[in-house]
Amino acid sequence: MDAQQAKAELAKIPKSVRNWRIPDELWAKIEPLLPPPKPHPLGCHKPPTPPRRVMEAIFFVLRTGCQWNALNATDICGSSVAHRWFQVWVAAGVFAKFWTLGLEEYDALNGIDWSWQSMDGAMTKAPLGGEKSGTEPHGSGQGRRQTQRADRRRRRAHRTGH
Repeated sequence: MDAQQAKAELAKIPKSVRNWRIPDELWAKIEPLLPPPKPHPLGCHKPPTPPRRVMEAIFFVLRTGCQWNALNATDICGSSVAHRWFQVWVAAGVFAKFWTLGLEEYDALNGIDWSWQSMDGAMTKAPLGGEKSGTEPHGSGQGRRQTQRADRRRRRAHRTGH
């Protein structure tokens, strides 16, 4: 593909999505890690979504923290397709292998001091946790609302004489 064709292809992609494209150099490292797709059992007439687009959608979700269904508002890839392939690729170890490759490359470029590592975390009580005082109702909020509705029905029935 020459530069003019590449520019024409890029123009087809909405501007809001262009920033989420995987660079060719990175895709060249990811693509060999992907397991080959299985043929559709019914010989599906619709061509599958290209793996690169699926991976772009997965990275979009991971980088933005959005819900999978938010992908449907983009033109990257459908949410169900992206989530299905995400599950397949997690089970195949694609992301773990990619993480390992990234660590190895960083180690080769800058060096990782494997003799010293640190982990951070926090263990705290839940914000609303603690002992129950006994005066608070137990159970979910839905149960309280249902109880209130039943009380209102009884009061209405009492007022109307039913």
